[in-house]
Amino acid sequence: MTGFDSLPATRDAYDAVAVRYAQQFHDSLRDRPLERALLAAFAELVRADGGGEVADLGCGPGYVTAHLHGLGLRAFGVDASAAMIALAREAHPEQRFEVGSMAALDIADGALGGVLARYSVIHTPPQDLPLLLAEFARVLAPGGQLLLSCFATDDAANPTQSFDHTVATAYRWSPDHLSGLLRGAGLDETARLLCEPKPTDKRQFRELQLLATRSQ
Repeated sequence: MTGFDSLPATRDAYDAVAVRYAQQFHDSLRDRPLERALLAAFAELVRADGGGEVADLGCGPGYVTAHLHGLGLRAFGVDASAAMIALAREAHPEQRFEVGSMAALDIADGALGGVLARYSVIHTPPQDLPLLLAEFARVLAPGGQLLLSCFATDDAANPTQSFDHTVATAYRWSPDHLSGLLRGAGLDETARLLCEPKPTDKRQFRELQLLATRSQ
């Protein structure tokens, strides 16, 4: 959940649906074996590089932050929605959760071994995304890992497309275009995973997972 001028409206919208959101998605990783495997690989890469702290940016009610903790990472969560953070703290009192904007993180340069941005950039207007990715790169140590998830489009002529989202306007991205933006921020793609939608999915969009590392 982020944005620049769009942040207050998006934050307020998620505050309003926080309880329902937490109830609906608390076990969303259960039926996602490929995503769980990629999260496990992300955790292994972070540990291999020294096991620095990991920020789950746009953490919502904290269930994925807790999953990262279960994978052996020193993970904490950041979200713009105070209501989401309150739910995360209640559900996972042993972990750290902070209210904050992904566009201006209260984290020192190079302090993190990893950043997870799981569907948390989807509300970011296209003109703002490069600045957001630069902020992710700023807080990562050289060699640090970024795992970013979003919805994908195959239309090369329109590398970003907006779509109606239950909470706020959202965007999907061309994988190659997004990879180029990561590269421009000093983040080198190391792997990608594209998953086709299930026939029962509400949105018939492919899902994109991009793994990248901060340049040395």
